[in-house]
Amino acid sequence: MKVLSVVTGCYNEEENVRELYEQVKQVVESLPGYTYEHIFIDNASRDQTVAVLREIARADSRVKVIVNSRNFGQVRSAYHALLQAKGDAVIAIVADLQDPPRLIADFVRKWEEGYKVVLGVKKRSEEARWMFWIRKMYYDVLRALSDVELVQQFTGFGLYDRAAMNILREMNDPYPYFRGMIAEIGFESARIEYTQPKRKRGITKNNFYTLYDMAMLGMTSYSKVPLRLATITGFMIGVGSLLVALIYLVYKLLFWENFSVGQAPLVIGMFFMASVQLFFLGIVGEYVGSIHTQVLKRPLVVEKERINFGANNRNGG
Repeated sequence: MKVLSVVTGCYNEEENVRELYEQVKQVVESLPGYTYEHIFIDNASRDQTVAVLREIARADSRVKVIVNSRNFGQVRSAYHALLQAKGDAVIAIVADLQDPPRLIADFVRKWEEGYKVVLGVKKRSEEARWMFWIRKMYYDVLRALSDVELVQQFTGFGLYDRAAMNILREMNDPYPYFRGMIAEIGFESARIEYTQPKRKRGITKNNFYTLYDMAMLGMTSYSKVPLRLATITGFMIGVGSLLVALIYLVYKLLFWENFSVGQAPLVIGMFFMASVQLFFLGIVGEYVGSIHTQVLKRPLVVEKERINFGANNRNGG
């Protein structure tokens, strides 16, 4: 029988992990010729998520749990869990039930047709319209600037063949932008569109910082355009400033008594140039920070405990 590895990252999801487990179990058990493992990685939750997962794993040996020593962020934690999967295909799905588990059957059918990558793409969302619009705008900009063809409204929910996973392991990226890595691999992908439902229980763990971090990670990982834009902008502003200075000089020479230059243009110009410099200094800083992370080569996460991984268990379980 073929083995499917379902991977879920979670943080403070005590209200959702059991229902997710039940729904995934129901879908996979309805697929003839398949068995599965469900790997949960907990990012040091502060609620009873780990306790619920222990209870589920105690009743079902197909459920495996990794508990992190601290919160390593959603980027590193979820990716680490994906790399632990040993199935013929790996399915990534979030814990909040906003990735519909029923689509797993559709993913598997496309995989059986020969696709090594099957992507879940949000066609619509029941979340706030302004948030969906902002996400769409970001994906449009990133796709236009990116060195690879990124899939819009793809969040990581999908199925990945073992061949694709082996390539990801070889990349050995300490802070991966998963959506970009899937595009960079270049395998022909099938796309399954869906409407993202509202979160029913609990609150989102994303905030401005985590969303900003993800946005900048995608930008710095797959585009050099912002850096080149800094150079081009600096050149254009320099040329423009020179032209304005010449115009002022000529005007002053022609109307020496009547034309007062004043300090307003000088003050405005200084503030404008300072803001442009700070903006692009920040852009350069993001790239330097990305390089710094790559050079450090720290592990994706540090595990505190493993449950139901057999001989690989740590601290019992």
